[in-house]
Amino acid sequence: MKINRLPRDDRTNGWSRILEERRPNPALSGQVSADWIVLGGGYAGLAAARRLADLNPHQSIALIDAGTAGENASGRNSGFAIDLPHNVGSSLDELDGSHRFMRLARSAIADLDKAVSTHGIACDWSADGKYHTAVSPRGVEEVLRPFVAELEALGEPYEWVEGNALLRRLGSPHFTAAVYTPGGRLMNPAALTRGLTDSLPENVRVFENSPVIRFENSNGIRLETAEGQLRAPRMIMAANGFAERFGYYPSRFLHLVATASITRPLTEAERAVFGVEKPWGLTPANAFAGITMRYTNDYRIVIRQGLDYCPSQRFPAEQQAVVKARHKHLFDQRFPMLNAVDIEHSWAGFVCLSRNSAPGFGKIADNVWSAVCQNAVGVTKGTFGGTLAADLACGQDNPLIPDMESLGEPSSLPPRPFLDLGVRTRFLWELWRNRHEA
Repeated sequence: MKINRLPRDDRTNGWSRILEERRPNPALSGQVSADWIVLGGGYAGLAAARRLADLNPHQSIALIDAGTAGENASGRNSGFAIDLPHNVGSSLDELDGSHRFMRLARSAIADLDKAVSTHGIACDWSADGKYHTAVSPRGVEEVLRPFVAELEALGEPYEWVEGNALLRRLGSPHFTAAVYTPGGRLMNPAALTRGLTDSLPENVRVFENSPVIRFENSNGIRLETAEGQLRAPRMIMAANGFAERFGYYPSRFLHLVATASITRPLTEAERAVFGVEKPWGLTPANAFAGITMRYTNDYRIVIRQGLDYCPSQRFPAEQQAVVKARHKHLFDQRFPMLNAVDIEHSWAGFVCLSRNSAPGFGKIADNVWSAVCQNAVGVTKGTFGGTLAADLACGQDNPLIPDMESLGEPSSLPPRPFLDLGVRTRFLWELWRNRHEA
C-alpha cells in the first residue's frame, strides 16, 4: 500500500523553539529487522515502545517516526496531563465511566511521574493542577456549577475561586470564576516528548525523520521509506490521525487544527506588575469560544485559541502572521498591564477526534494493534493507550484493559462533502451560541 499523505514539520513549534537544539536519531537506512515495530513517536508510541521493551527485554523494538521528537502533535499541545474527564454526567452509569477514565488517566500520570523522575527529564513537569474557568455569569451557571456537583458526586477535591482571589491567582480580571482541581500536571510537551524518546530502554532503536511511503502486512510487517525498509512480525500502530493512511479506521476520524502562541519571558519588572506567584494552567468553559492558557515556570504566557476543521491536515504558512496578530489582541484584552509583552512564537497543531469521542484501540489486523485517536487529551490518553496496547499485544493481563475497551470504538462519519458542511456549520453554531465565553 502506498502512503499518499505524509506529516509535515513547518518548524514553528514554540515549545521546541525555546529549547536547546537536539540531535535527532538517524533516519532509517538499508534493510532493518526487529521483533516489533512501533509506528509513531508521540505519547502512545513512546509508551508502547517502553512497555514492549520492559515486557520483552531480549527482543528488539524499532520505533519509527516521520519527524523528530517534540515536533509532532504531541509536542505542540498546551502542556496539560489531565486526570479528570472533560464532561461528567450525573447518572450512575456516567459516574462509573468517569471512575474508569480516572483510573486510566491516573495510571498514565503515575507512569509519567516515574519516567520524569527516574530519567531526570527537564520539561518543567509540575503538579500544579488546573483551573476550569468561566468568563460570564452564564458560563458559571451552565458549566462550572454543574462541574462542581459532578466532582462532589465523584468524591473529587476541588476549590472554587472567584473575585480578587482569582485575580491574584491568574493575574487577569477577565474571568468571573474558576474551579481548581489539583490532580493534573503541567509541562513543556516538546521537552517531555524529547526526554521520553531519549530515555527509552536499550532494546528500543529509534528512527527519526523517516516518513513511511509504503506499507505491507503479508507474512509480517514491512515498512518502506525513501532510504530503507523495516521488517518485523508485529506492529503497534500509534500514528494517530495518519492511521487511516495505512487503511485503518476509514471514515472514522475528524481532523482539526488548533493554533497557539507563546510570549517572550516576562521581565522582573513585568512580573512585579503581574503579581502572580505560581505557574498555572487554565481551560475554558467552552473550547470553541474560550481560550486555553498557561503561565510557565520560565515566566511566559501561552495562549491556545482557534479550533478549525482541517481535513487536509495542512496549515498554510501565510496564516501564521494572522494567528500571531489575533493572539496578541486576545493577550492584551486579558492582560492589559502587560501590553508591551511580545508574542515570540506562533504555531499550529493537528488534533484527531472521533464522532463519539472513542479511541482507536485494540487488535485491528493480523499482527497489528493500535493506540490512536486521543480526542485532544493526548498526554494521558496516549500514554495509557500505548501502554495497554503493548500489554494486549503481549497477552499481558492488566485490569485496566477492560476500562480501556469500555471507552468504545470510533463511530463512522457521513461521507464528504456532507461531513464538511455539517462540521463547519456546527463550528459556527458553537461559536455563536457560546460567544459570551469569548
